[in-house]
Amino acid sequence: MRTAGSILLAIDTSTRVVGLALYDGAQVLSESSWSSPDYHTVELAPAIADALAKAGLTPEDLGALAVALGPGSFTGLRIGMALAKGLAFVRRLPIISIPTLDILAAAQPVQNTRLAAVLRAGRGRLAVGWYETQENTWKLARAVEVCTPEELARQIDQPTCLCGELSEAEREFFHRTVALAILASPAQSLRRAGFLAELAWKRWKAGSIDNPASLSPVYLHYGNTSIANEPIPG
Repeated sequence: MRTAGSILLAIDTSTRVVGLALYDGAQVLSESSWSSPDYHTVELAPAIADALAKAGLTPEDLGALAVALGPGSFTGLRIGMALAKGLAFVRRLPIISIPTLDILAAAQPVQNTRLAAVLRAGRGRLAVGWYETQENTWKLARAVEVCTPEELARQIDQPTCLCGELSEAEREFFHRTVALAILASPAQSLRRAGFLAELAWKRWKAGSIDNPASLSPVYLHYGNTSIANEPIPG
C-alpha cells in the first residue's frame, strides 16, 4: 500500500530532451520525454504538476527528488537543478543527483563489449562517456571527454555499443565507416527519466543523498573540450 512521502520525482533537463518520471520502487507511475529547445523554464513546473495530477498524486506524496547532474547544457541543467533544489528546501525532501550519461548507460543491455554513451556538445562535437561491465552493470571507465564524431570513430578499436544523441547523418557515418560500432536504436538511445528514477531510488534507500546547498551541475562549455561544475544557489 502506498503511503505519503513514498514517491520519487525524477527530473532531467540536461539537453533539449527533457524527461520526468514518478517512481514508487515497484512501478514507474508516470514517465514523459519531450524536445524543448528553448522552453525549459516555462514548461517544466506545469509538466510536473500535470504528471502528479494524472497519476492521482499531490506534492505531499513526494518523498525524494532525483535530478540529472550533467554533463549537459548550462541553461538546461541550471533550470532543472534550481527547481529540484527549490522543492527540496521547501518540502524538506532528500535530493539525489545522477550523472546524465549514467542514465543512458543504464538503458543498455549489459554485454561483454565497451559502451560509448554520447550527448550533443555543440558545434558538431559530442560528449562521450566510456563504460565497461563491472558486477553485471555499466561503470564509467574514464573521465567524460568532448570530441568530434571523427575523433570518436578513431577510438573505436574493439566492439563498442554506441548510444545517445546522434543525428541521422552521424548514425549513417558510424554505420558506414566503423565496423566495430554497434549502434543502439533511436528508442534505446532516448534518455529515459525512469532509469534516472531507478538509479536514484537505490541511492535513496541506501541513505546516499546529496547536500542541496552544495550540489552543482556539471556542464559543457560548448565549442571546446572542457567540462566544469557550476554552483547553483539553494
